[in-house]
Amino acid sequence: MKTVDDINFKNKKALIRVDFNVPLDENYHITDDTRIKAALPTINKILDDGGSAILMSHLGRPKTGPEEKFSLRHLVSHLSEKLRGTVVNFADNCVGNEAEAAAAGLRNGQVLLLENLRFHQQETKGDRKFAEALAKLGDIYVNDAFGTAHRAHASTAIIAEFFADKVAGYVMQAELDNADRVLQHGEKPLTAIMGGAKISDKILIIEKLLDKVNNLIIGGGMCYTFFKALGGQVGNSLVEEDKLGLALRLIQKAKSNSVDLLLPKDSVAADEFSNQANQQVVDNYAIPDGWMGLDIGPEARVVFGTAIRKSRTILWNGPMGVFEMSNFANGTASIAEAVVEATRNGAYSLIGGGDSAAAVNSMGFGEQVSYVSTGGGALLEYMEGKVLPGVAALED
Repeated sequence: MKTVDDINFKNKKALIRVDFNVPLDENYHITDDTRIKAALPTINKILDDGGSAILMSHLGRPKTGPEEKFSLRHLVSHLSEKLRGTVVNFADNCVGNEAEAAAAGLRNGQVLLLENLRFHQQETKGDRKFAEALAKLGDIYVNDAFGTAHRAHASTAIIAEFFADKVAGYVMQAELDNADRVLQHGEKPLTAIMGGAKISDKILIIEKLLDKVNNLIIGGGMCYTFFKALGGQVGNSLVEEDKLGLALRLIQKAKSNSVDLLLPKDSVAADEFSNQANQQVVDNYAIPDGWMGLDIGPEARVVFGTAIRKSRTILWNGPMGVFEMSNFANGTASIAEAVVEATRNGAYSLIGGGDSAAAVNSMGFGEQVSYVSTGGGALLEYMEGKVLPGVAALED
């Protein structure tokens, strides 16, 4: 697979699939620009070569067509500021006469941002004619949107058919390299931290990791399915009743593989799903009726932190509790602090996108770990061993 370093973009128009699916507040201001900042090195490389950049992305999930709250127009001024003051032109559509005219008139060193790809339903359907219409806009195709690489969409997989030169951007390459570093070259002890709400979302990655890791830490809502499977009383905590047998099989596989499977011994429980709820620390085998676990407890934080600090390679995907509520964010914060400390002492740490990346960044730790993935679902699927359509499309 070629990368942007293999191409001189002088006098070339690079059509770049970026991932600018960033959160906006009610006034359309960007609240987290991590994904925009991640794309800057690829865009700057092309501009510095003497080429021009045409950027295409999705934003949100518009249902039937254009919606103001999902317009990429809201990103223009912020993007211009991040691109060293470069003027960012904007096209009100991503295909058709206006987009083609804007692309044709683009001069070296200039940037054009196209309107939201998903304002056209053909994008997510992987429509070939739509991909061909997009391809008319540029000379070279660059995919730097790892976060959408697991989707066979028109702009991520199909479009590559129409280009002789198709390359990976720096984000795409870094995501793959960092995932491979954990899976193929991870220094022992290797610890994986899995959080989030549901075990069903993480079955395949947990199965895969049990063949690789020394320690597997389970936190978040998914841990209560394990405790119920082991005969515990979990009150009103989140449980996937149809996954109790699976939880027991995973526990057995961990034993067979000599993996230390760490479940949280205690939780911070609440009497309702609210930041203002009454709370108490409870044993996870005996959560009272009417109470639900919303964060790992103080004893679990100590045990998990000790394992993390002894690790040389760390993969973290998913929060330890409902970290969006301040009263139930302490567990996730304690894990972040342990990962940062281990990294400072020489460990390699990969934060696996999604909520765990949001948590690390919101707590100000993003620069203190080895790599924060922008991928989320794409990273998990790659680590599960699945072929990602957006990656396969770039391969010779």
